Amino acid sequence: MRLGVAGAAVLAFGPLAAGADPPAPALAKAVEDLEPYFTPQEKFRDVSRGKPLPHSLPDKRKREVGLTRETWKLEVISDPDNPTKIRSPLTQKDGTAFDFDGLMKLAEKHAVRFAKVMTCLNIGCPLGMGLWEGVPLREVIWLTQPRDNLRRVFYYGYHNDDPQQMFRSSLPISRVLEDPFDLPPVILCYKLNGKWLDSERGGPVRVVVPEAYGFKSIKWLTHVVLTNLYHANDTYAEGNNDVDTWLKTFAATLSVPHEVKPGAPIPITGYAQVGLAGLSKVQVSIQSNVAKRNDDGDPLATGNWTDAQILPPPKHWSDLPGGKIIAGTPGFDTATGQPHTWPMRLMKVHWATLLPGLPAGKYILRTRTIDEKGIAQPMPRPFQKSGHSAIESVDITVKS
Repeated sequence: MRLGVAGAAVLAFGPLAAGADPPAPALAKAVEDLEPYFTPQEKFRDVSRGKPLPHSLPDKRKREVGLTRETWKLEVISDPDNPTKIRSPLTQKDGTAFDFDGLMKLAEKHAVRFAKVMTCLNIGCPLGMGLWEGVPLREVIWLTQPRDNLRRVFYYGYHNDDPQQMFRSSLPISRVLEDPFDLPPVILCYKLNGKWLDSERGGPVRVVVPEAYGFKSIKWLTHVVLTNLYHANDTYAEGNNDVDTWLKTFAATLSVPHEVKPGAPIPITGYAQVGLAGLSKVQVSIQSNVAKRNDDGDPLATGNWTDAQILPPPKHWSDLPGGKIIAGTPGFDTATGQPHTWPMRLMKVHWATLLPGLPAGKYILRTRTIDEKGIAQPMPRPFQKSGHSAIESVDITVKS
């Protein structure tokens, strides 16, 4: 079974390895049908807020309110309620607001790009996987010459000139000015997968926070506020969410045959989101749905977990120019375009397995990850408000 899975992975992502057993046709087909690795902008799942949605505005209105590259302006100011000392605020009123030309000037020296899966805190499944490009937010903050009493930064985007629609996020200033644990910087993003960021994805400019869930990566950015406030003031805090959480590691299925014949092998594919904890294994378990649970009702304690095959990085990076990683992307070899390590944090990977045939009956398939510290999903953070972590369960019926 392992050789079959490995063969299918190689068949889908590169030349068939010499001496490898031929992959099971059903599994090879399932791997070949996997979703593109990088998500085209138009295929991202949309959870935008606003009435009307800002990206749905007519082009004329977008130009009027600064939602085009030609008319975009960014104000960077001190919080009037908890002021930070800055020498040179960037404001519309004084004609000093930061514009797209200024952003491109900074990009000549400071542009960065990184791969990141974008996930909503309260949905769980990723919205899309992208290669994001922009300028570190700190480069713009330093233009204001901050001097003292700066503890946090909060930011928000265009919200139809209606304060009730404002969606705001915040970060400690330390995270913006310095990148801990080799993380990429927080960026003012203007490109996705090598193309200009379109309006539906938050263009012309949005924030992208590499390790965070989507609510930290505000779309249609218009204001950055430097503050001496000592606590987070995110809009999401009002919804009983953990506003300081980072991406978790978890697995889910993509293709599962819900009905198979007795004795027929069962091809399964899926993805794993690789959070800050990294990923060492993806495992699956299949049990009769009448299997007894232990005393506290936990079906996972009796699961017979087996390792699935984590598929290698693709040879063709879909939706990127020429299918190649853009040169200079951190974590990737400049000559080959392949990652230095795999799986890579903050990204997703695909996995596959071929389960042996089963007798007639009804079964439950479960999937989980084991992170680089050996901790199995849903731990170490099993709470929904701190991000998705629940074990996925899928019903499979075996009958003639």
